Amino acid sequence: MNKNDLVASVADVSGLSRADATKAVDAVFDSITKSLKNGTEVRLVGFGTFTASKRAATTGRNPRTGEEIKIPASVQPKFKAGKGLKDALN
Repeated sequence: MNKNDLVASVADVSGLSRADATKAVDAVFDSITKSLKNGTEVRLVGFGTFTASKRAATTGRNPRTGEEIKIPASVQPKFKAGKGLKDALN
């Protein structure tokens, strides 16, 4: 399922127009992104938790040349599925 499929599904289930469903889906994604940027986790009970995890700078190697390269520090998004989501899949 891609974003367009998700918007279509939200529009069908909620009875919203496709344009309103697009705004709703975008608003949810934007809210999650802003919270993670601010260092706040997003906990959706029964679905899962989105967190931001800091990764330290490391040294890696270019597989083609063997040359050492520096991999800068970064912040990575993480998602941990909640019990409700896990139970729904099993």
